[in-house]
Amino acid sequence: MNTLKKIYCRISQTVFWLAIPFLPYSDPKLLDATTDLPAELKRRGIGSVIIVTDKSIHGFGLIEPLKRALEQENIRYVVYDDTVPNPTVDNVEAALALYHANGCQGLIGFGGGSPIDCAKIAGARVVRPRMPVQKMSGVFKIFHRLPFLAAIPTTAGTGTEVTASALITDGATRHKFPINDLMLIPKVSVLDPEVTRSLPKHITASTGMDALTHAVEAYIGRSTVKSTRADALEAVRLISQNLLDAYHNGDDLTARKNMLMGSFLAGRAFAKSYVGYCHAVAHSLGGKYNMPHGLANAVLLPYVLDAYGDTVYHKLKTLGIAAGVCDEAMPAKDAAETFIAWIREMNARMDIPTKLKGIRREDIPELAKKADKEGNPFYPVPKLFDAQELERFYYDVMEA
Repeated sequence: MNTLKKIYCRISQTVFWLAIPFLPYSDPKLLDATTDLPAELKRRGIGSVIIVTDKSIHGFGLIEPLKRALEQENIRYVVYDDTVPNPTVDNVEAALALYHANGCQGLIGFGGGSPIDCAKIAGARVVRPRMPVQKMSGVFKIFHRLPFLAAIPTTAGTGTEVTASALITDGATRHKFPINDLMLIPKVSVLDPEVTRSLPKHITASTGMDALTHAVEAYIGRSTVKSTRADALEAVRLISQNLLDAYHNGDDLTARKNMLMGSFLAGRAFAKSYVGYCHAVAHSLGGKYNMPHGLANAVLLPYVLDAYGDTVYHKLKTLGIAAGVCDEAMPAKDAAETFIAWIREMNARMDIPTKLKGIRREDIPELAKKADKEGNPFYPVPKLFDAQELERFYYDVMEA
């Protein structure tokens, strides 16, 4: 990256970091059970909601307890279950139309990151009816209070139940773009381990490593504050102690609950301190190839950390101590390498591959440009890379 662009990036990041304490960030209210939500809706005077989910979650019956509890409180509901992985603008518009057609007063995102993100941006469209979704891309474009929004995550990984961001894909161009605005933070988040009990092992694995990626990238970035560092370290501790238990025994509700809290804390950390190039590259892959975001992050993370080199040694040592794989006596370089090796070992123990299928060599320059546009100047990464330098990560993870 040339010197002028580096200066521009670092100045932009410094301004953002200085603004963090003054941003009107508010945590969601936390509930422990899905069936507690209808009483909260009634207390707020909300009599009609849309549940945004997907076919598999609806088909498995995971939303049935919520439906029954809503009926007991005489709260009307309608279900939109056509959300796809990497939700599209069309998904948002269809949910929006259903919201209006049924006179809804609030939204419930029920599922992984895709349904919750779809619900977020459908809510944004309610209050910004003349702004196309594509125009919301970037930072602080919504600027209007959303209708009541609740998030019920069925995976312990995305963190979207606490973040001020959402990811949407333009179905026509396959461009996946982030939308960031404090108005997107849900009013209520339900951390109910029961709805994660039936998760397939591979999704438990990839979403768990996604949460770890959030915590790591938030911690090693240059826009941390005391609270985000504490959240990231606690998230790493919880994930390191519980992910394998949740993976091997899906009925271990203690591990499931701890993973939900780890994901929440990691999400809260990166909501304020942002992520890094691992996410920028993963987003471009998700948009182009419909690749699962958590899987892409899990595979990319050790490669990206290696590339940061000595700029992250001391911070990775601290993370390694939190994970219980390093100690204070270890030299920083050795500790950093041990922590990265532990990430690779975690992936291997959960059958997460070291390479990603489907990446086409001829696509890489354009993918890297999209990652560069997303990540620079606002991702406060420890080491700056331009589009040409970012190409290395696609080649690193591309299956031969």
